[in-house]
Amino acid sequence: MAIKITDECINCGACEPECPNNAIYEGGAEWRFADGTKIIGEYKGRNTGITADAGEPQEPYSMDVYYIATDKCTECAGFHDEPQCAAVCPVDCCVPDENHKETTEALLEKKDSMHL
Repeated sequence: MAIKITDECINCGACEPECPNNAIYEGGAEWRFADGTKIIGEYKGRNTGITADAGEPQEPYSMDVYYIATDKCTECAGFHDEPQCAAVCPVDCCVPDENHKETTEALLEKKDSMHL
């Protein structure tokens, strides 16, 4: 499943540079499928079903705290043994997102679709 950042986030930003998919954004910042990936052209998110041009800005998930773009989160599968955001979070607010459960196989397929 994807990881989410809870409201307990203290906005330290430690998680953002650790994400190999560039799926973590500061509260209020728009996100793009193309950010930190090799996606070009139209792309359909595997979790939310959003279809958009990869460079088109998407609405922030949160205005107040850092957030993870669910369609880009792979729990670091294919890069690391554990989600790096959770490993560095000083307040343990990077937790599994129960609304977006995925198998390891699905996470690896998502990773491969973003990093051709």
